[in-house]
Amino acid sequence: MRNLYCLLPILFLPYAGAFSQSAQFRGENRDGIYHETGLLKSWPEGGPKCILTVEGIGKGFSSAVISAETIYVTGMKESKDYLSAISFDGKIKWQVTYGNSWTKSFPDTRSTPTVDGNRIYLISGTGRLVCIDAIDGKEIWAAEVDADFESQWHDWGVAESMLLVDNLVICTPAGKKAAVVAYDKVSGKLAWQTKSFDGQRCYASPVLFKWKDFRYIVTSTTKELIAVIPETGEVAWSFTHWHADRDPNEDGGQIYINNALIRDNEIFLTRGYDYPSMMLSVSPDGKSVTEKWIDKTLDNHHHGVILTDGFIYGSNWINNGKGNWVCLEWNTGAVKWEQTWNNKGPIILADGMLYIMDEKSGNVGLVKPDPAKFDLISSFKIVKGTGPYWAHPTIYNGHLYVRHGDVLMGFKIN
Repeated sequence: MRNLYCLLPILFLPYAGAFSQSAQFRGENRDGIYHETGLLKSWPEGGPKCILTVEGIGKGFSSAVISAETIYVTGMKESKDYLSAISFDGKIKWQVTYGNSWTKSFPDTRSTPTVDGNRIYLISGTGRLVCIDAIDGKEIWAAEVDADFESQWHDWGVAESMLLVDNLVICTPAGKKAAVVAYDKVSGKLAWQTKSFDGQRCYASPVLFKWKDFRYIVTSTTKELIAVIPETGEVAWSFTHWHADRDPNEDGGQIYINNALIRDNEIFLTRGYDYPSMMLSVSPDGKSVTEKWIDKTLDNHHHGVILTDGFIYGSNWINNGKGNWVCLEWNTGAVKWEQTWNNKGPIILADGMLYIMDEKSGNVGLVKPDPAKFDLISSFKIVKGTGPYWAHPTIYNGHLYVRHGDVLMGFKIN
């Protein structure tokens, strides 16, 4: 079930730059930024040292997260989604199923765990929301969200990662009975639900919008962006982000996967399939949204984008098997550069450096953010695992964790 490719015991000791961050998809603020310092600014030939290889986690596109000296990651085995708890020495402490997998097109796990103290929240590929004890893997409560609210699925099932706000677990079934719902994170009781909105369940996850005195949960269907007041479940505003006349690939623009990226009162949305990315501005009274600009170059497929120093970095979609790397100016949408490097893929940031990976061959690059040029410093290749390299990497306590199919690897980057 597992192999540990290490000759010496691994000691994960705190270092000066360590930061206690939320264990959830794409880091503390779901924006792909990991708040660590003291990381390498270049890698040795062949890449950073691999200190951990764990097999037997099940197939998946979801990311690993780390909390309380335990690595949590989901994976699909046969037709079930499983959650694994792994120690830093590579031993699988426990492995439990939490629901039925999505077994149709691209049938691997999608949801990344969200850890809150001794509780873990996640949803299966067919819409079963669970709360699991982080210590022993026992199920605390569960809700059949998608069945209860009559979700309308697109082609690839459920890929949402749960958002916790105050005492609530937020989920976006995009169903006939409700678009957004909230459960009490302790009891599992339904706290509130919104009305239904146009569009199917999308693949993006909710994020928290905070600007001045406004605080909203921002989430989406395939057609509508929705802002919800967490305390009441009241919808503050909604915005139609898909328009048929902008979509050159039939419903390609409705395949909306990336989390909204937020700075102050502005929200950046991007998806692939030649559908334009867009910058939105929330009105001063917090009750409406207008479109500031659109861009046709950075149509990011499902790999996330990074905002740093006023510029957006990520890869675009040329077709399902090809994409380039792009830098946009946040304020204007001006394209600063477009560069070919292997292929499109996931991107995160830590300690002032971009970590990128191409989805086809598993090349991992260390890039210095620079609006003047694509500045690749170092690279190496992931050689274990099978399938596309779609799982977003994670950084924790000076280590880069990369999941590829049934295999989880850790690399020392400090």
